[in-house]
Amino acid sequence: MSMGGLLWIILVGFIAGLIARWLAPGPNNPSGFILTTILGIAGAFLATWIGQAIGHYSPDQGAGFITATIGAVVVLFIWHRLVASGVIKG
Repeated sequence: MSMGGLLWIILVGFIAGLIARWLAPGPNNPSGFILTTILGIAGAFLATWIGQAIGHYSPDQGAGFITATIGAVVVLFIWHRLVASGVIKG
């Protein structure tokens, strides 16, 4: 992977994380550049994994921007549930 590819993943992850935080606001959302980026990247990995598992993506294909954002919203929902149940401290 090239440096440009890594920077692209970080940029898309950050934007997907920002959109997910905007779509699912809450008092215990992860904040800051790093956590927002991790949220978006985790969403992209989740969307890729599910997409490959159901046969929507081939093994060498990754999730697109929209599905990465949807995956980030799902990850954020899981975050909210874990904070609400006291498993993690938000």
